[in-house]
Amino acid sequence: MRTVRILVIAIALVAIGTPVRAESVWETLRGEDGIAVLYRHALAPGGGDPADFDVDDCTTQRNLSADGRRQAVRMGRQLRERDVPVARVVSSPWCRARETAELMRVGDVDELKRLGSVFQASRSTAAKRQKATERLLRQHAERDGVLVVTFHQANIIDLTGIAPTSGEGIVVRYNERSDDLDVLGRIPAPPTRP
Repeated sequence: MRTVRILVIAIALVAIGTPVRAESVWETLRGEDGIAVLYRHALAPGGGDPADFDVDDCTTQRNLSADGRRQAVRMGRQLRERDVPVARVVSSPWCRARETAELMRVGDVDELKRLGSVFQASRSTAAKRQKATERLLRQHAERDGVLVVTFHQANIIDLTGIAPTSGEGIVVRYNERSDDLDVLGRIPAPPTRP
């Protein structure tokens, strides 16, 4: 099983190109405009959402654990300690994503329905959300600072082909020539415990 995982990781790295070294990612975030960090929400144990899920009622959703809340605070600390110029923070309306963004404390959080999870969505809904997210990233490419997006693993897979762990960030920039996203690197998820 370990061999299979290593092979999958190797194939994924070849598919997205050579990732930028960790410190280079921070330098890029500090020195270039029009970049976005696509964060998977912090640790929320389980998968998907319960059958009685209601986006407007956090009690019906899978939410951040205590470890997840600590991790979200550390995600924001990573950005602040490295002087990343966050221009805007947007979040999925799912409670675990919105709480992650709020606990990061790197800016006021705009909740966008188009960032809702595509994990259990119909194909047409997933396609609409992906196009809307791509449009958001394309628009930000011409703006100053870094866009922080907190949402869901399935959404990030659809956009980049990468399956981030809870709390991990994928650094991207919209490439006008290829009309696609360039993956510039990854921000490792901070630990959930001290």
